[in-house]
Amino acid sequence: MAFNKDSIAGTMVFTIVLCLVCSFMITGTADVLKERKLVKKRDELMRNVLVAANVEGVTHDNFREIFNAKVTPVLVSLETGEPVAAENLLDYDTNMAAINPETSSKISKDIAKIKTRANNIRIFKVNNDQGQLQTVVLPVYGKGLWSIIYGFIGMEKDLNTVEGIVFYEHGETPGIGDFVNREEWRTTWHGKQIYNGTGAVALKIVKGGANPSDVNGVDGVSGATRTGAGVQNLINFWFGAEGYANLIEKLKAAGV
Repeated sequence: MAFNKDSIAGTMVFTIVLCLVCSFMITGTADVLKERKLVKKRDELMRNVLVAANVEGVTHDNFREIFNAKVTPVLVSLETGEPVAAENLLDYDTNMAAINPETSSKISKDIAKIKTRANNIRIFKVNNDQGQLQTVVLPVYGKGLWSIIYGFIGMEKDLNTVEGIVFYEHGETPGIGDFVNREEWRTTWHGKQIYNGTGAVALKIVKGGANPSDVNGVDGVSGATRTGAGVQNLINFWFGAEGYANLIEKLKAAGV
C-alpha cells in the first residue's frame, strides 16, 4: 500500500521524524558547545591564576604553556590541611562543591554571606623559573553590594604577603563597584600582609586611602563603600578560622 504523506498518519510520521532529527541536532550541538565551554573555562582559570600569582611574560599565546610548566593544582581539606586525591582538577567546581550538602559545611559565622563552603578547596602552587615554590594561589569569594564577588589571591611563600589579586566574576555596579577589576587598584595589594604579628587578620581596606607605609592597608574607593566592605568581609572570612587559617598553619609547618 502506498504511503499517503497527506494523511493524518503521514503528518504524524513526518512530525515525529522532524522532532527526532531536531533532537539529534540539538544534542550534538550541545555536546560540541559543552566541550568548548569547558576549554574556555579552563583558559580563564589559567589566566586568572597566573594574574593572581603575578607571573611575568604571560600573553594570549603562551599562557597555557606557562601554566602547565609552573602551576600545580592541589585539592586540600580545609579541616585537616591535607591533600585530597582527585582527578581532572582543572574541571573541579568549588562552587558546586560548596552548595552540595555532601561536600560542604554550613558556616557558623557567615561574615562573607556565602552560607556554606566546600570541605575541599582547590589551590594552586606556582613555581618560579628554577622550579622552586614562589606563590600559593587561593580562591576567595563573598557577597558585595549586589552580587557574589569571585576571585583569587596569590600569597608569597611566607603565606602572609600578597603577591597579587584578581576578581574575575561579579555583578557590582558598572563604573563604581567594578573598581575591583581595575589593575591600578589590584596592584596596590602587592606586598600587603594579611596577618599581623599576633596572627590575627589585619588587612584593611581603608576609606579615604591607606597610608603607603601601612603594610596592612589597601585603599578604599569613594562611592563604592559597600562593595569594598564586601571585599573586606571575604578577606576576613577566608583567612579566618573557618577559611584558610588552619590550612595555612599546616602548609607552614610542612614548609609549604
